[in-house]
Amino acid sequence: MSQDSGHPSKRRSWVILERRYLPKPFDDENLLSAVKRALERSSEQWLQHSQRKEMRDRLATLTPREFEVLKCVIAGMLNKQIASQLGTTEGTIKVHRGRVMEKMGATSVAELVILAQKAGIAPASADATKV
Repeated sequence: MSQDSGHPSKRRSWVILERRYLPKPFDDENLLSAVKRALERSSEQWLQHSQRKEMRDRLATLTPREFEVLKCVIAGMLNKQIASQLGTTEGTIKVHRGRVMEKMGATSVAELVILAQKAGIAPASADATKV
C-alpha cells in the first residue's frame, strides 16, 4: 500500500475490493472488515452464478416442445389452454409437463416458477395465454 493514495492502480484495487475507497490512514479492523465484506459478496455472487448455471444445464435437457410447455406453465396457463395454444391434446401436454417437472427437479409449479426465474426464463407472452 503506497503512501500516495492517489495512485490509480492502488485506488482501482480498493474499488474492486470494497466498491468504495478506503481512506488512509485506516486501522487493521477497518481493513479486515472491508476484506470480509468483499469475500462475503464474492461468495454470494459465486453461489448465484453457480445456481444459474445449474438451472441452465437443466434447461438444456428439455426438448423444444418441453421448453414451450415450460414457458406456458410458468405463465399460469392450464393444460387445456396450453394444448389449444400449441395445437395438441391435453394428454400430450400432461406428458410434456411431467417431463419438464422431472428434468427441472421441481415438485410443484411454484418451485418450477422459481427455478425458471433463477435461469432467467420469462413466461410465455400475455398474448400467448389468451385462448
